[in-house]
This record gives sequence, structure tokens and C-alpha cells, in this order.
Amino acid sequence: MNNQTFVTEFILKGITDIPQLQVLFFVLFLFLFIVALIGNCLIGAAISLNSSLHTPMYFFLVNLALLDVICTCTAVPKLLEILGGEDKTISFGGCMTQLYFLTWSVAAELLLFTAMAYDRYVAICQPLHYSKMMNREVCVSLAVAVWGISACGATTNTSLLLRLSFCGPNAIDHFLCEIPSLLPLSCSSTYVNDIMTTVADIFFAVLNFLLTVMSYGFIIFSIMAIQSTEGKKRAFATCSSHLIVVTMYYSTVIYVYLSPGSSYCPDTGKIMAVLYSTVSPSLNPLIYTLRNKDVKKALRKLFIFFKRK
Repeated sequence: MNNQTFVTEFILKGITDIPQLQVLFFVLFLFLFIVALIGNCLIGAAISLNSSLHTPMYFFLVNLALLDVICTCTAVPKLLEILGGEDKTISFGGCMTQLYFLTWSVAAELLLFTAMAYDRYVAICQPLHYSKMMNREVCVSLAVAVWGISACGATTNTSLLLRLSFCGPNAIDHFLCEIPSLLPLSCSSTYVNDIMTTVADIFFAVLNFLLTVMSYGFIIFSIMAIQSTEGKKRAFATCSSHLIVVTMYYSTVIYVYLSPGSSYCPDTGKIMAVLYSTVSPSLNPLIYTLRNKDVKKALRKLFIFFKRK
């Protein structure tokens, strides 16, 4: 590749220039960062150390926790540095690295949501064949596909960005390096990048959203056919947490990456990025824990284990 990049670093404008708000946001995002790290690590440890939770549903939940950790560790530390200090610069290599891991983790979560929806579909609509259709080999294959396909997508989009020339300006109206905010700064044609970004979003977000909705359509139809009220409640309980997370995540990602360049609003883009890179990783552990008796039981056992140690 003939890389003709002249910009060696970018300036991230952050969220706000008002000092009082910077302090408030620093405390808020530091709190969310700590919650995301501790919450997801605890869920991963509790499920891994509890043999009764070694099922497909919780296997995918561990993958989700790991992706949330990667996502929040990619986005939040630099945001805290911007809010807490004067240095708002990020090197060109650091910007591309942040973009790669952010794109990778976001795309992987979208694919993982589809795998989780398929798992719930099989569990509720095909209960007699569940052990065969969701055996260990199938679960591992789905996880490998999730991580592999998303890595290929992130590599493709990052490589296309590296081919662009950035001659200045170098100020990014954002708190992280993201494709929609970087493309307007290029002094070369971004036609191919725009097409590939749209294609990637249609595949990772729109297509997987439709597959997830389709799965839950069959699930709801099957739940309504259950005779007992207790059975309906139990079935809805296993799916409601996933639906809450999926709805919030898809709506933000689809908006950011499917907005035409001419209509992209930096301020709205920042809000959406906060939701999927910071708020969602913080809420996921709470949503899945507070609404799941098995996870809460496993967490209590984990706390008792640490207390004894």
C-alpha cells in the first residue's frame, strides 16, 4: 500500500470544553468504567468456576463479558485522559489501533447477539433437540465464527483507512477514533471506504438485527402456545434480558454507521458512541445478573470463595 499520510497525530476534541462539565463527566465515566470492568470480570469468573452454568447460554454470556471488557478498555481510558488533562492528542498509530479494536468488539457483539438469539430459539422452540443442536462443537464453532468474521471486517475497514491520505486538518470532533468521524478529514477519495462501511453495517447490524427479530418472533409464538402461566413467565424471563440489551445496542450502531456522511451529526454521534462503548458494557452485567437467579447464586458462591481465601 502506498501510504501517503502526512498527519502524525490527531486531536480529539472530546465531549465538552466546559471545565465544570469535564470534572462531572470524568467522575461519571470513571464510575462506568469501573462498573464495566468489575461486573464483566465477576460474571466471567462466576460462570467459569461454576460447573452448573457450563451451558450454551452462559458460554455465550462469558463471550459477551469479554467483548464488553475489550470495548470499554478501548474507548474509555483515552476519554478519561482527555477529560482529566490537557493532552487531547492521539498518535496516528494509536488512533488506528483504537479504531481496529473498537470495530472488532462492536461487530463481534452484533454477531454474538444473533448466536444468543439462535440459542434461545432452539431452547424454547426445539427443546427435545436442544442438546444435539447446541452441543459443545456447535457452540465453539459459533464462537470462532463470531470472533473470526468480526476480525476480518475490522481488518478490512482499518486497512482501507490506512490507504487514505490525511494532510490536515487533524482535529476529530469526537472522543474516540471512529470511521464516520475520520473519513471527513481525509484529503483523498473515500468512495470505497463509504461503500465498505455501509456494506459492513448492513451485514453486521441490519442483517443480524433481522435474524434476531425473526428468532424472537418464533420464540414469542412458541411461548404463547405454552399452557401454564408459570411456563410463560419462565420462558419470557430467559429472553427479556437479551432483548433489552439487543434493542439498545442495535439502535445506536445502526444510526452511527448508516448515517450518510453529509447528514452525520458529531454531537449525536458522540451520544450514540457513549451508549454502545460505555453505558452498554456497564449495564450488561447488571441486566443479566439482576434478572437471573442462577448467575446471582453463582456470584454469591464466588464471594464466599474470595472471603474464605
